Amino acid sequence: MQENYLAKWLNNELSDEERRQFEESEEFASYQKLIDASGKLSAPEFDVEKALADLQQRKGNSGGQVIRLNSFQRFIRVAAAVAAIAVLSIYFLSSNDTSVRTDFAERGEVVLPDNSEIILNAGSEITYSEENWEKERSLNLKGEAFFKVAKGEKFQVTTAEGTVTVLGTQFNVENRNGYFEVSCFEGLVSVSYKGEETQLAAGDAFLAIRGQVIPANSPSGSVPVWMLDESSFKSTPLTYVLDELERQFDLEVTTQDVNLDQLYTGSFSNTNLNLALESISAPSNLKFTIEGKQVLIYAKD
Repeated sequence: MQENYLAKWLNNELSDEERRQFEESEEFASYQKLIDASGKLSAPEFDVEKALADLQQRKGNSGGQVIRLNSFQRFIRVAAAVAAIAVLSIYFLSSNDTSVRTDFAERGEVVLPDNSEIILNAGSEITYSEENWEKERSLNLKGEAFFKVAKGEKFQVTTAEGTVTVLGTQFNVENRNGYFEVSCFEGLVSVSYKGEETQLAAGDAFLAIRGQVIPANSPSGSVPVWMLDESSFKSTPLTYVLDELERQFDLEVTTQDVNLDQLYTGSFSNTNLNLALESISAPSNLKFTIEGKQVLIYAKD
């Protein structure tokens, strides 16, 4: 990106081609967010004409150069916008919220200030306030994570579908696009979904898909199966199964003549793509082809 694109963009002087290049740059989204936020700020009133008149009166008519008012006003606008960007950058960078995110085919481990542990599955994110953690053990989750919660005050996990509350226990939460599942491995878990509370003891699970609560597989072992490199499903629409396949192998799946609402019960390997595709396609009478990071799944003739 040209170094002067920001100033020209702020003053609406970019050509169509320059604007296209600027809006495609990595920096544009951040600049736009900061400019939007800066529009909510108010600055003290400043009379430019009066200031110039006072300055000229103090200096007298010395014949010095006087900046034209319209140029000075443009300079003030650009300078104010740049200053706002700088101030807001400091604000956003110093925000108390901490976010940890995993990409596709990636896992992550987080140790919270109270020594609670979180293991994130692929394509997941948590956000929490480290500064206020001792006062409120609360975080937001997008995706899937396994929690080992240190004993103490209430620990709360908020998702788009529901809220999970515990004191000290081990549990797994998954929330993805209408899919909400909570599995308790130790202790007691309280699940709030659509205003109703459900208590889960060790070995219990709660599952809601597209707003409907359905029976869930009881968790076995001491950790969820995805931590053992396997993804497991019970009566789950095929679209969610293929979404998980994409996350675990960082690839793109397309389908042809496939009913994505058909229910799938089974599991697949998170480390062997061919084996995973066989595990998904065989029970559903499907075939597949692999080409680099592209997978096509289609119905048999």
